[in-house]
Order: sequence, then C-alpha cells, then structure tokens
Amino acid sequence: MPRAIPRIVITGLGAVSPIGNDKEAFWEGMMAGRSGAGPITRFDASQFETRFACEVKDFDPLPYISRKEVQRMDLFAQFAMAAAIMAVEDANIDFERVDRERVGVVFGSGIGGMWTYHHQQQNLYERNGVPDRISPFFVPMLISDIAAGHIAIRYGLKGPNYGTVSACATSSHSIADAFMLMQRGMADVMLAGGAEAVVCPMGIGGFNAMKALSTRNDDPSHASRPFDKDRDGFVMGEGGGILIMETLEHAMNRGATIYGEIRGIGLTDDAFHITQPAPGGEGAVRSMKLAIADAGLQPSDIDYINAHGTSTPFNDKSESAAIRSVFGDHADSLLVSSTKSMTGHLLGAAGAIEAIATVLAIKRGKVPPTINQITPDPECTLDYVANVPKERTIKAALSNTFGFGGHNATLCFTAFEH
Repeated sequence: MPRAIPRIVITGLGAVSPIGNDKEAFWEGMMAGRSGAGPITRFDASQFETRFACEVKDFDPLPYISRKEVQRMDLFAQFAMAAAIMAVEDANIDFERVDRERVGVVFGSGIGGMWTYHHQQQNLYERNGVPDRISPFFVPMLISDIAAGHIAIRYGLKGPNYGTVSACATSSHSIADAFMLMQRGMADVMLAGGAEAVVCPMGIGGFNAMKALSTRNDDPSHASRPFDKDRDGFVMGEGGGILIMETLEHAMNRGATIYGEIRGIGLTDDAFHITQPAPGGEGAVRSMKLAIADAGLQPSDIDYINAHGTSTPFNDKSESAAIRSVFGDHADSLLVSSTKSMTGHLLGAAGAIEAIATVLAIKRGKVPPTINQITPDPECTLDYVANVPKERTIKAALSNTFGFGGHNATLCFTAFEH
C-alpha cells in the first residue's frame, strides 16, 4: 500500500542576524526598516574597495555554548548553535520525550570556517611555513558540515544528519532536503537552516575582486537597494537561521504551536554561467513553477514573494522578469520584497533567515519592506513594498534563493489550516 505523504509544519524559529540576535529582534528590525550595514569592525578594511558590511552586533555565544566550545568552533558554527538553541526553546520541544532516532538535522554553510582558515594560515606564515602551530581543531572548525554535527551532539539527535553546500541557495536546500526526508517517512522532526561568517579579509577581498559588492562606503545604510536603479552590488551579511519542522501528526500530538506549513519546493539549475543568472531568469521561472505545482497551488494563489533580491544589476532585473513570466497579470497583485535590503546578503544562511521572514509574514499578516527604494528601475516594475511594511493577509508565499553555479531553490509556505 502506498505510504501517505505527511504534512510538514513549522513549530520553532531561531535567528541571529545583523538586525537582531533573536527571532523577535529580527522581526522588529524588519518592521522598522532598519539597515544592518555599517563600517567593518572585524578587521582593518581600510585598504579594501568595500569597507562596510552587515555584521552581527553584540553577539555573545556564552549563553549558548561554553567558553571551551567557543574556542573550538568557528564563528559560523557559533551562530548556528545559538540559532538552534533558540529554535528548540521556541518550539518548546523536549527531546527526552521524543524518539531521537527520528529527529534529524540538515544544516549548511556556503563557505564554512573562513575565519578559522584565516587564523591558522596566519599561524603558518608567522612560523615561516613550519606547521607546528596549526591547531588540531583546524579541520573540525573549518568544514561546513560541522554545525549539523554540533547541533546533533548537543541534543543527542540520531536521525538524518548532514550539511548542504550550494552557495547562496545552501540553506534553502537544507530546508528542502529536510522536507523531502520527512515526506519519505525518515524523520518526525527536522532542524534545518544555515549559517555564515565571511566578513573577513578573504571574504570581502574575494567578492571585491569579482566586482560583486557595493562600494558605497560613504553611505553604508543605503548601499543595499534591491530593485533600485542606482544599485551597485550586494552588501555582505552574516548570521544564522534555523527552522524546526515536524510532521503535522507529531506536532499535534505534543500540542505544539504552529507558525505555518511548508507545502512545496522547486529546485533547478540554470546550466548557463558560474555567476550570472540565465537570460530572463529562466531557471528561476522553473524553480517557482515547480514549487507552486508541488504545493498543489496555482500562481494566482500566491500573495507574497520574499525575493532573492541581491541588489546586483543582473539578479534583480532577471528575478523581476522571472516573476512576471510565472505570474502574468497576477504579478501586479503580488507583494515582493527583499529583506536583504536590511540584513545584507547572508550567503549560505540567506535562505534560512529569509524563510523565517516569510513564515513570520504569513503568521503575523505583515510584509517586510524593501528599504532604500529611491529611484525606480524601469526594468523592475513590481510592487516591492517600498520602504515601509504593508499589512496583508497572506495565505501562500514563496521564498527564492539563487546561488553561484546556477543553483535555484524556491520554497512555498502557507498559512496553517487544520
């Protein structure tokens, strides 16, 4: 007999972001239209083309992990652990009372332990290539899958566990994988998301070399301006986000509070260029269409799209074109916003933090704005929720993330109806 496909709901959220270090602070920052951008403080950036970023501010890992653990975890893993612990508390889930062999973690990072690599490489240089000062924790701190391992060890979670890596689509793929694993009956509960910490010399320098970052050094707070005619590149962000996902049956049996439901996913590749999107956003078109179809919905059912919206010349116009292609006349009724205008681009963590923004928008009936909308771009003609949030009943929403390599991931969330 065919297995019944379970419904998958969201019961817990954890966020560490440039505009707030927990779920509520993150939401308040979005509703206030606050930019997280400012001069880089993590290193001396005075010789770099870009000297600002959206850094996480006033982050203290010690309420979440011990001092010894801090010394043995890269910053991205510290963000991951904090987000995970907050999400577990938010979900009010007691892992002593569930089958931990049926609880898994899929958690990704686009780049992994960049700061760890930086510091250990410096140690090597200072010793003129003699490797006796390389830490025995170098590899475990560096590898991008380690955050999933740390989370599992913390709670004794023995279900499916691994990391995803697909550049800026990484944590959307984490959520999509968790969704599919649960649909296949391999877990009752999954923790899914991503974290990134690449506001470092090679992170900023590398993206500067690609001419991908904004260089609006005299006005950082207005630098991330998705869909605005005067955008000149993205703003680097950092942080982490995680969702607790459960089968509806499991969530109901324990009396969980439900934020919303994940209904569908769309995963594609452009197969076109290592960094530029395909003409007309062709891969994004297929990704959105697949997610809507997987959810059993029609394009006219979608009320809101949390756009990839990077504030780069190519992405914003191609994503706008893709939305028009998918939705036709309904595109003019959609609300579309890019929360990267406030958080910057969290790379591998973008999908998770933006999924949280999307789920909260559905739950609370308010759509985050796209700030810094000053000069309309004639090639971007949708309702981008300019500068201030809008109240709107949202029954269904998409969250788009697209990554270098042509990776496209679209997640479809809906309001929960029993």
